Amino acid sequence: MIQYIKYGPLASAYVDNLFNNSIRVLCNANTSEGFKPTKDVSYPEVFLKTGELTGLLGGYPPSQRTTLAFFAGHLHGHIRYLLLKTWKNKDQDVQVYDEIPEDVSYHTKLRSSKFCLCPSGYEVASHRLTEAIFSECVPVLISDNYVPPFSDVLNWKAFSVQIDVKDIPNIKKILMGISQRQYLKMQRRVKQVQRHFVPNDPPK
Repeated sequence: MIQYIKYGPLASAYVDNLFNNSIRVLCNANTSEGFKPTKDVSYPEVFLKTGELTGLLGGYPPSQRTTLAFFAGHLHGHIRYLLLKTWKNKDQDVQVYDEIPEDVSYHTKLRSSKFCLCPSGYEVASHRLTEAIFSECVPVLISDNYVPPFSDVLNWKAFSVQIDVKDIPNIKKILMGISQRQYLKMQRRVKQVQRHFVPNDPPK
């Protein structure tokens, strides 16, 4: 039996038969809340403000990505608190906002950044992960207990960076330590895996 639960991964925990015998398909694939990577499926969280993908796919070529790392999002959850406390208004290479300035385009920043920071909020998953991939920006996962989407078939280390919460102060050092050659490989792979995260109507 396959049960799809977009939010509230604990919902099935109250029914032992469901919890133990179902394959749960969860956006919020949190191992601390009972997600089992050997049985359950991690599914990407996708947010389409207009319901359409028009204008959301693609980004600038690597030579025109002038920002090292970028994040903009509401302050909720301890990881985002630490990220903003450490980096907000501290460094032009690591641009972190809780509210993006009116004269700055969110999607343009995604398209013009080499790395897009994807910290967990109240939940481990965030639609910023798919937004990064849509924009061909190498995602940087900052989370605890999160199993990224399709981990059973995709090698996330090949096209993303995973940073422990304790290493938030070292984000710039970690990203600057990735050679241009390695970055270009990762960015090409983001473009290759993008199709797996794009909704299709009709389904493909």
